Amino acid sequence: MLLTGASGLVGAAFARAAARRGHSVIGIVGGWKGGAIAGAGELRAVNLADSAAAQAVALDVFSEAIVNAAAIAEPAACDAQPELAEKLNVELPAVLARVAHHLSTPFVHLSSEQVFDGTRAPYSSGDPVNPINLYGRQKAEAERRVLAAAPEFACVVRAPLLVGNSLVGRRSLHEKMFEAWAAGRPVQAYTDEFRQVCTADNLAEVLLELVERGDLRGLFHWAGAELLSRHEIARRIAGGFKLPDTLVVPMNRADTPEAAAKRPPNLAMDLAPLAGRLKTRPQRFDDALEELIVPPPFRTWYRAQ
Repeated sequence: MLLTGASGLVGAAFARAAARRGHSVIGIVGGWKGGAIAGAGELRAVNLADSAAAQAVALDVFSEAIVNAAAIAEPAACDAQPELAEKLNVELPAVLARVAHHLSTPFVHLSSEQVFDGTRAPYSSGDPVNPINLYGRQKAEAERRVLAAAPEFACVVRAPLLVGNSLVGRRSLHEKMFEAWAAGRPVQAYTDEFRQVCTADNLAEVLLELVERGDLRGLFHWAGAELLSRHEIARRIAGGFKLPDTLVVPMNRADTPEAAAKRPPNLAMDLAPLAGRLKTRPQRFDDALEELIVPPPFRTWYRAQ
């Protein structure tokens, strides 16, 4: 398998899952300097913002499957670097989809719940998209291009807000919360913004099943089993590590109207048909919490609490 974004939260989880099931993974990374990645038998450094370079490596590997987990996945980062985000979030998946079509090989592309505006939840995979931020618009356009380029081979999975243990200990939701706490800042979280969280490992199992199966192609949703407010998510993360509630400060979207205008309020997802056709099951939040570890960069701070 060719795996782009192998050093990211989902990419690293996918490499581990694929290796456990006996697959050979060639991981594509950009500026990763952290050494070997568990599950990836080979790593290649490629500038994926260069469409020609991305196409060349995909053709050279001539893999039995392509999985795209590379992206600039934070809305603020997309706003800060829109041209780079366009190349990675839109042009790259389109290139990989064309290669997959040329090679007649399965292609799994990771999209986002952010293609919806959050005003008409729950969302099924057939509902019209209406993104309200640049990241969502880029993801929606990538979906369109991927499914047009490789309709017989592509799976597009819209993923939720994720938790997990990243390779660097600073990328996922709970890791960023620890970073704020270690710097002496409480975490502010909306009580009126709702998400269905799951772990990157749970999502990776879904992506792997889609690669392995030949009967599921098209556009799908995946998320956790519970719809929770951002405040409840943050509060339960703190509680899971036996940290006080005072580290999480409730707030309302009305408190920050400019920021809230680019944030969908409710992204409840209808998981049919995947939830009924895969071995992997939607994850309850307490089960997700059990998988989280204290991020290595903040363990000294944590031990002092």
